[in-house]
Amino acid sequence: MPRRRALLRLGIVLPLAGPALLPIMARAAGPAVNWPTRPVRLILPDAPGSGNDTTARLIAPSLESALGQPFVVENRGGAGGRIGVEAAFNAPADGYSFLLGNAGSNGINAAIYPDLPYDLATAFEPVALLVQGPNVLVANTTALPVSDLPGLIAALRTRPGALDYASGGIGSSAHMSMELFKAQAGVDVVHVPYRGTPAMAQSVIAGETALMFANLVNVMPYIERGELKPLAVTARAPWPGLPGVPTVAETLPGFETLAWNGILAPRGTPAPIRARLHEALLTLRNPEMERRMRGMGGELVVSTPEAFQARIAADIAQWKQLAARTGIRAE
Repeated sequence: MPRRRALLRLGIVLPLAGPALLPIMARAAGPAVNWPTRPVRLILPDAPGSGNDTTARLIAPSLESALGQPFVVENRGGAGGRIGVEAAFNAPADGYSFLLGNAGSNGINAAIYPDLPYDLATAFEPVALLVQGPNVLVANTTALPVSDLPGLIAALRTRPGALDYASGGIGSSAHMSMELFKAQAGVDVVHVPYRGTPAMAQSVIAGETALMFANLVNVMPYIERGELKPLAVTARAPWPGLPGVPTVAETLPGFETLAWNGILAPRGTPAPIRARLHEALLTLRNPEMERRMRGMGGELVVSTPEAFQARIAADIAQWKQLAARTGIRAE
């Protein structure tokens, strides 16, 4: 033993006997060694056919290929995303249930629901921000004959409260983006909620409402057909998928809202499992997957957990500030 202590002081580590080493290795490796051994649930706070649902069904086969078990997409839409988030919050933290959350369910809801049974900033362990993309401001230029964002703001200021905008309901990304725009631009447009993007888009196309913000992925077909005119995107930089369309921030400095989704684990899910899932998600970074996400109007990211946590915190702070300023609350 004296010789062993002397060698350790010199930085020389003697190997342990094989049988003694095995239990230590097993404890260090933890549950990730045997995970997953059965199908994994990917809970979505969205209805089938949504942009988030499309993302989930694109990535599930890749995760199965990387990890050897099916990733089963479970749609739990409703109540602005609360139903799905609460299902994931109440799920065992054993690595067999994850949440594919989004900017509404895991950002905006923290600001507009005063009675959430969890703190969205701390209730989950972020694994990776997967996809992000801008919202886009679109208008019916027959009902509202403008060609650019400064012209729109000027027109709205001359007609306060005379025009309507469409959204997917109180607390939706479309609603909150427009309320942020109204606050920063100093304009008054009346909110008309609809159920889902198709109904919103048709209301603007028909001239029932004059304009709306929407996730780019959801309105790109209408833009391509010339039924809706894009006036600006909400990212900080111009979006490659809409060449020539400026940013809102060019007219209203600092304006930014992003649609995003990402994978979160119930708090307490073992770190080795989260790390292994993150490694599997990195395999999504391939040209074909990036091409398909761009075609949907998004950018494939696959961030670090820390970067995802920062994104969530920034969104929650932004929307809480807006809700306090405007009095927006979910009904």
